[in-house]
Amino acid sequence: MKEIEDIVAAYQKAQSSGLRSALATVVHVEGSSYRRPGARMLVTDDGRLTGAISGGCLEGDALRKALLAISEQQNKLVTYDTTDEDDARFGVQLGCNGIVHILFEPIDNARPNNPIALLEKITQHRHEATLLTLFSLKRSLQLQPGTVLLYQDENFINGHPHETGNALLRPMVLQVVEQRKSLITDIVYTGESFTGLFDFIQPPISLVIFGAGNDAIPVVTAANIPGWHTTIIDGRASHATTARFPHAKKVVVAKASDALTNIHIDNRTAFVLMTHNFNYDRDILQGLLKSGCRYIGMLGPLKKLERMLAELGIDEPADKFSLANGIYGPIGLDIGAETAEEIALSIVAEVMAVFEDGKGKFLREKRTAIHERNTEPIAGQPFK
Repeated sequence: MKEIEDIVAAYQKAQSSGLRSALATVVHVEGSSYRRPGARMLVTDDGRLTGAISGGCLEGDALRKALLAISEQQNKLVTYDTTDEDDARFGVQLGCNGIVHILFEPIDNARPNNPIALLEKITQHRHEATLLTLFSLKRSLQLQPGTVLLYQDENFINGHPHETGNALLRPMVLQVVEQRKSLITDIVYTGESFTGLFDFIQPPISLVIFGAGNDAIPVVTAANIPGWHTTIIDGRASHATTARFPHAKKVVVAKASDALTNIHIDNRTAFVLMTHNFNYDRDILQGLLKSGCRYIGMLGPLKKLERMLAELGIDEPADKFSLANGIYGPIGLDIGAETAEEIALSIVAEVMAVFEDGKGKFLREKRTAIHERNTEPIAGQPFK
């Protein structure tokens, strides 16, 4: 989501400066690639790039292709094939041994629901969304529809000038929403065969940290890198300040009895308890156990958590109770962290692993693809 937020902000700035722009989207990958389908980059006609479609190797050539799309005001699909060992002939040296298909869409500022406008709508609410991009891998077919449909908050927003074919697309989008996974499938649109990227987009993780001590500062800093929305809550007005936490989206001074008031909890909300005040953390934990939240991280040793649960009248073993109630204590992945900054990394890594269903192990030990590929067909449409 951070990439989308950055792209929207860059587009707004470019628009105010009278610059034209194009959106580059990774729509399909065969083999290995640094970025997966759904990765995006905004290119403005003064040569500025926001976002990324590769590890840096494609961006130079993509700039030229984007400027061409802007000049001709026509969507263009470009394929980078590096399966040939002599990939130097492409001038990009991908080194990933894969085929990457990039769709370039010039942005028409006059269109109210152009691709960037649809991305902006996604950032305005903490709700899941599905964005449909249609393209064709057939060289003989020049038409590249591009970003045609957004589904969010039970509403369909058409992003294409012609709505013909949406009767078929909408039920397929709903199936993607039910599966909660992005996928690519072959579909028929306006009488032509296309490939559709159904990009399932989730809101950024909302990280609520109870505790405004010095060790909370690097946690907020680390969470800011992937673009999470952080909230700091502490009972000490001298500690809970925006000057100490400039990267926090919200800083609140509150007693434990009031700390959970007006905190919106959804399925992308995580809580970290690190006030170093036993009674404060215990009271917060008591309130969170009723919320059904997915992640509650407790700083400190296991004995602290066991004592806390005992005082709350819970007689189950701490490990069994924690597993059933989303409690992670002691908090963090075991990476040998010692300093506050290292502990912050372990905390943020654990939160990400929980919400992205990661295992938190060495990738060199993984014997399957690094990124899961969803290849189940929907609405009876075959896959390539």
